Amino acid sequence: MMMFKIGDNAVYPAHGVGVIKAIETREISGKKQSFYILKILDNDMTIMVPTDNVESVGLREVISRREVTAIFKILRKRKVKLDHQTWNRRYREYMEKIKTGSVYEIAAVLRDLFLLKVEKELSFGERKMLDTARSLLVKELSLARRVKEELVEKEIKKIFKTA
Repeated sequence: MMMFKIGDNAVYPAHGVGVIKAIETREISGKKQSFYILKILDNDMTIMVPTDNVESVGLREVISRREVTAIFKILRKRKVKLDHQTWNRRYREYMEKIKTGSVYEIAAVLRDLFLLKVEKELSFGERKMLDTARSLLVKELSLARRVKEELVEKEIKKIFKTA
């Protein structure tokens, strides 16, 4: 079982990177339970995660520097079969990938949406999802590499040659 300490960074699926602000014990239905109090960096949302449920909710550590290379490899991959089904079906599929919390799935969603954007205009939902995937990825990659988010953002823009 994964254990976090106060001050550790942790990734909560679909919400992104947060910081463990506290570990509290509360009584719920007559049973004492420990919780990680996680403050999401992007929006200051506070999430209580039962320490017993860390794996089932998908709370995980920020990726290692070694894994960053694999993420950039996913982003650079161009020989991918783009999904040409209806936008709402594609949207649901991509949302499921984002909800897994897997940085690899999020990178694939970002890449696919950027490539799709070249072929046709994205729906409002897809544009929003592109921004979400980018934001989640940029935050985690910058922490993993210990660099500013702007640098990661520039590298991603360069990969997709966007302004």
